[in-house]
Formats: sequence, C-alpha cells, structure tokens
Amino acid sequence: MGFIQKRLRPRLLGVYALALLLVWIAEPTPRSLAAGGSLALAGELLRLWATGHLHKNADLTVTGPYAYLRHPLYLGTLSIGTGLALMASTAWAFAVWFICLFGYFGYYMPYKNRIEGARLEELFGDRYRRFSLAVPRLVPRLHAYRPLEPSRGTEEGWNWKRFVSNHELGTAAVVGVGAAAMVCRWAFI
Repeated sequence: MGFIQKRLRPRLLGVYALALLLVWIAEPTPRSLAAGGSLALAGELLRLWATGHLHKNADLTVTGPYAYLRHPLYLGTLSIGTGLALMASTAWAFAVWFICLFGYFGYYMPYKNRIEGARLEELFGDRYRRFSLAVPRLVPRLHAYRPLEPSRGTEEGWNWKRFVSNHELGTAAVVGVGAAAMVCRWAFI
C-alpha cells in the first residue's frame, strides 16, 4: 500500500477532520507549544524507533522499544495526540481529546489488541504467549525482555529499510504539519 493510499483510508479521514478542528479551536501560547510540542516529538521519536525494529508478520519483534512494551506505536500515537491537544491549549481541545481517548481505550485498543494478539499467537505460538505475559501493553517495563529463543533469522536492531517499509515517514510528515499548523495559529491569533 502506497503512501497516499495509506494516508487516505476512510478511518483516517475522521482523524484528519478532528485534527483540523483542533487547529481551528486552538489558542496556543509559547508555553503550550513548548510543552505539547515536546510530548508530540517524544511520541514521534518513539514511533520512529519502533518502526525501524518492526518485522511485520516475518518475526516476533522483541527488540528496541518492543523489549519494554508491546505497543510502542500506540503509546507514541497517544503521546502525539496528547501533545497536540496541549499545544492547542483550550478547554474545547481537551474535551475533543477526552472523547478521542474514550473511543481509543473503549473501542479501538481492545479491538486491535484482540485482532493482533490472535494473529500473533497464530503466527508465533508460545513465543508470543510468553512475550505477551512478560511485556506490558502501554506502560514500559524497567528491564528489557529477553526471549528464550533467538529470532528466526531476521535482522535485529534498528534498520532503515524496515523503517521505510513500515511507512513512518508519512506519519512523521503529518505530525510535523500538525505541529506547524499550531505554531502558525499562535503566530496569527
């Protein structure tokens, strides 16, 4: 799936509409831009780190941030969204973000966890079951997970080709545009 095709999926159009609403109602300040921008940047850096390690369906990824939490991409996304809401700095922005969090934790996260968990268990069996018991979903563990068996011949460590094939550059660009829109909003209020 190409960059444009992946970014224009129907489920993402709602996210883009919410992002535009967030920019429209934003009243950013230098302090909110710094605090929210820092959190959004940390979230995007976590996503960049994770996608360079992610072996989609080829092997169970247990390196990089996956050694500390099962869903670094989800945590990164939550950090980005929270950072953008902080940048907006209005009660309405926080209300919109609260509704998004409710939908995320009430519907999307449990649904994706069931689907992905079942798929990974089918693909990797006991390896995944041990991993899922030892590694928390969103709150990082203090020490890296060490699997009993080595990986199945896939390259470990962060890899540029894997990063590119996981399409994170597009996400980083979208986050950058969102942050720039908040800065522009501040400059023109």
